[in-house]
Amino acid sequence: MTGLPHADDATRALFHRWLEVFAGYVRDVDFDSARLLWHPDVVTFGTHRDVIEGVDVTIATQWTNVWPRTADFRFDLAAARVLASPDGAMAVVVAPWASTGFHEDGTAFDRPGRATLVFGQTPEGWRVVHSHMSLNRGVPQTSHAARPIKGRGSAG
Repeated sequence: MTGLPHADDATRALFHRWLEVFAGYVRDVDFDSARLLWHPDVVTFGTHRDVIEGVDVTIATQWTNVWPRTADFRFDLAAARVLASPDGAMAVVVAPWASTGFHEDGTAFDRPGRATLVFGQTPEGWRVVHSHMSLNRGVPQTSHAARPIKGRGSAG
């Protein structure tokens, strides 16, 4: 193979739209809608656990600990990179993201990070089969907002 398997324009647009939809669910703290975008057996890494297996465990140990405590989540689509396997079975999205965190006194701080999302093609369409989302170096790990959760997911 020469070079990376960069996605074509249509595939890139599809995943940019996916990022926008998912970011909206994060902003809305809507676990029920977001879970449908993830494979039930997804394997993830995150801030609160090293290796997580399953979307229900990801919701319970990651999303519940982060989404209600932050605000304004969005991906930087201009900086996102989309790679796709030639057979159309898998894709990888690498994208920086930003959000707002809150100190204990309620003051806001910038909370940037980056994500790697691996997608597999399923009968239901593209689903995340692996993710690793992490904060940039030097960003406070803890945020203290308490926004309401719109959807709890089947595990909540």
